[in-house]
Amino acid sequence: MRRIYKICPASAWREAERQGVYRGSADDTRDGFIHFSVASQVNETARRHFFGQTGLFLIEVDADTLGDALRWEPSRNDELFPHLYGELDLGAVTGVLSMRARSDGYHDLPELEP
Repeated sequence: MRRIYKICPASAWREAERQGVYRGSADDTRDGFIHFSVASQVNETARRHFFGQTGLFLIEVDADTLGDALRWEPSRNDELFPHLYGELDLGAVTGVLSMRARSDGYHDLPELEP
C-alpha cells in the first residue's frame, strides 16, 4: 500500500465524515484537484501552507485505491505530488492523525509510512 497525506482543518474533516466524502479545501477547488503529499513532503507542506495554524489533522490515504483519478504531477521544486481529480471516498482513508502545533508555529508530526 502506498500512502499519501492531506493536511486538513479538523472542522473540515469532521464535516467530511458527516457527509461521507471529502471534496477538498478552497485551494483544492480553485486548482481543480485535491492536493496531497507523500511522507517526505509533508513537513515542507505543513511549513509552507499551515505554519502557525492549530486544529489540524493529517489524513492518511491508501493511494492504491484511488485509481486513475490520482495523478502524479510536478509541483514544488519539480517534485511529483499526488493530485486527486475528484472527491475523496472516505473508504480510502487509513488514518486520521492529530497535528500538534508548537509555540514556534511548526507542527509535531508522527513518523509517517511511505
